[in-house]
Amino acid sequence: MAFQFNFSIKENVENKLEALSDTDLLLGSAQDALKNQKGSTESKEVSSEEHAAVQESLHAYKVAPETAALIASCCPEPAEDENQNETLSKKESCKVAREHNIPDDVDKVLENKVVEALSGLYHVNISVVEISLSDGSHGEDVVSKSISSHSDLLPGVYEGGMKIWECTFDLIDYLSTAEIQFVNKTVLDLGCGAGLLGVVALKGKAEKVHFQDYNGTVIDEITLPNVVANCAGGDGSDDDNRKAGEPTSKRLKKADCSPGLLSKCKFFSGEWSEFIRLLSSDGKLISKYDIILTSETIYNPDYYSALHDTLSKLLSKNGCVYLASKAHYFGVGGGVHLFEKFIEERNVFRTKTVKIINEGLKRFIIEMAFKSSS
Repeated sequence: MAFQFNFSIKENVENKLEALSDTDLLLGSAQDALKNQKGSTESKEVSSEEHAAVQESLHAYKVAPETAALIASCCPEPAEDENQNETLSKKESCKVAREHNIPDDVDKVLENKVVEALSGLYHVNISVVEISLSDGSHGEDVVSKSISSHSDLLPGVYEGGMKIWECTFDLIDYLSTAEIQFVNKTVLDLGCGAGLLGVVALKGKAEKVHFQDYNGTVIDEITLPNVVANCAGGDGSDDDNRKAGEPTSKRLKKADCSPGLLSKCKFFSGEWSEFIRLLSSDGKLISKYDIILTSETIYNPDYYSALHDTLSKLLSKNGCVYLASKAHYFGVGGGVHLFEKFIEERNVFRTKTVKIINEGLKRFIIEMAFKSSS
């Protein structure tokens, strides 16, 4: 901890210190400190150890109360550490995980949504969703908080899930070109946001697909509608065959969704450690995944430990993680090389760069598996 020591009143204190002859030894050192700062009006950080030493000296020399008060005025109690308070606040605000039920009437999921098609996948228009949620009256209120802070990332509040980040499409392209097989696999779309990676797995005939995002608002307003739209909209290949001028959104307003596809899906929100706890029953995980897909989740080094624990606990013994990321996230500090170093130090996973995208900001697709796997 540290506190602010202000020397703007040094001259007045010096004069008073000189008059206090009964504590020359103690006050002399205080005077020296003040004289060294002569002419300065800036604040100086002093450690809590230094503060404790002053208090101990006052007690040892049995300084008169008036004198102690004078010296204490120069050495106030250390201010509370804001970073520590922030850390405690984050811990206290740890978002509890919960499962989001699929409505019986899935038509309501797409109400007031504008659905668009891109790369053979359907997704709701995020701008329309943001407008509908911007009045601050919807649950977590992530939209208005994001707008007021001019940021897509508010640690512990909103983790950017309402946007489709470019690495998602990088990973979709890789899954297609590499012909990654999802048939009869259990798949987790971790930090899913729009959920398009999970949708790809679902269309690839995965046995089950789970979607997880930090924010419940993202699951309810973005992820679930996207999954329903894709279950209702086929593979998107008939876009050119619809009636001229007919918007995609109108065609999908009635969600003629396959119950068989939706029954393979589960949706979760909450912080990663809480998500693991939710999936546990009597201390044993009720679900492990053959494939974990995750995109743009290593932007913040503060989350690496939680992410590593989540992957190590939820991935099946011979499972595989496919992670998409930018080389570096400016302003946040995370990136591929820092994350790979973290993984190497933990010595649990082996990593392999399977694709590098050099267009624009450099991006990577990384494959991860347990070192102990075959």
